[in-house]
Amino acid sequence: MSTILPNTSVSPLRQKLIDDMTMRHFSVATQRNYIRDVGCFASFLRRPPDTATSQDVGQFQLAQSEASVPVPTMNCVVSAPQFFFASTLDRPDLARKLVRVKHPRHLPVVLSRDEVARLRNTTTSLKHQAAL
Repeated sequence: MSTILPNTSVSPLRQKLIDDMTMRHFSVATQRNYIRDVGCFASFLRRPPDTATSQDVGQFQLAQSEASVPVPTMNCVVSAPQFFFASTLDRPDLARKLVRVKHPRHLPVVLSRDEVARLRNTTTSLKHQAAL
């Protein structure tokens, strides 16, 4: 598997994260996204992510929510620090503080029987009626 950052110096903490992801056969794209998202968390903290507290984790997730980050994106952003805390730092207490947000699912719009009958009656071709 190719390395994520071949020509730059990598901190020992980032290298450990990359090694943990490689050992678990994460794809290159997932590794890139996790490194980006852990970096985003570190930028939010303005210090190394291994110094985070449970309050920092809660504030980070609250800030993401207040920034109107879409639910699927929020869940992706949460997955990276969860993996980082649980696997790389062996701090499952912090990983549990990050929660995935429920994605609201909407039922599709379904035509009523009358609407289907009117739609089917708009064509006289048997082939088109069968398709409808």
